[in-house]
Amino acid sequence: MPFTYFWIFLAVILLLLDLWVINSVWRSDNSTGNKAGWTAMVVLLPFLGLAIWSIAGPRGVTKGPSSPEHSKG
Repeated sequence: MPFTYFWIFLAVILLLLDLWVINSVWRSDNSTGNKAGWTAMVVLLPFLGLAIWSIAGPRGVTKGPSSPEHSKG
């Protein structure tokens, strides 16, 4: 049984990383078509899409918090 929990743990970590990547892609300043392409790659090929995005994906986030209450910095 512990071996099964290991794979579940890895799947959860991969899912969280993919969600983080998708959020980062949609907050970037690229075109909507580019964003859709990156999202499709990450959703359809979770591990490979994550690896390719880490090398060639969009850099920088242009949209900050939506209100001053959300930026506690």
